[in-house]
Amino acid sequence: MADILWELVDLGYNVGILFTWFFILAFLYNLSASINKPDKSRAQLSFIMMASYTASLLMDPLITPSHLNYFYYDAVTLLVLFLWRNFTKQTIPTSFYYLIVGLSCNACLFLGMHYDIVIQGTLYYWWFWAVYTFGMYFSDFTMALVLIINRDFLGLLRLRKYLLLFYRDGKGVS
Repeated sequence: MADILWELVDLGYNVGILFTWFFILAFLYNLSASINKPDKSRAQLSFIMMASYTASLLMDPLITPSHLNYFYYDAVTLLVLFLWRNFTKQTIPTSFYYLIVGLSCNACLFLGMHYDIVIQGTLYYWWFWAVYTFGMYFSDFTMALVLIINRDFLGLLRLRKYLLLFYRDGKGVS
C-alpha cells in the first residue's frame, strides 16, 4: 500500500491539473447554462473555485509547494465563499454547501499533513496518509461534480435539515 501511495504522490501535480480542468469545465458549463437566466449563482461559485484552483496551480512553480500553502488557499477560498454568501442576493444553490464541506475537509487534511510531515517529521507511511490522499481526491471530485449537477447526492442538505431540527427542538442541548 505504501508503494501505491508514493506513486500517487508523484502524480500529485498532474492530478491537481486534472481537478483544475474539472473546475474550468464546471465554470464553462454553468456559464453557458446561465446565459439567459437571472440566477447566476452557480456560475459565480464555479468561477470562484476555478480561480482558486488555477491560482494555486500557477503559484506552485514560483514557491515551494507545501501543505500549509494549500491550507491557506482553501482558507482564503472559504472566506471568499462566505463573503459571496453574505453579499449576494441570489438563491444559495446546493453546490454552495458541498463546496463549504469539501474545502473544510481539504483544509483539515492539509493542516494535518503539515503537522505530520513538518512538525512531527514523519517520513514513513501510516494510515493518515491514505485518508489524506483518497479524502482529498474524493472531496475535489465531489465539489466539481456537484457544481455541474447541483444535486444533493450525498444527503448533506438532508443531514443539515435534520441537525437543525434536532438542535432547534432542544433535544441536542443538555
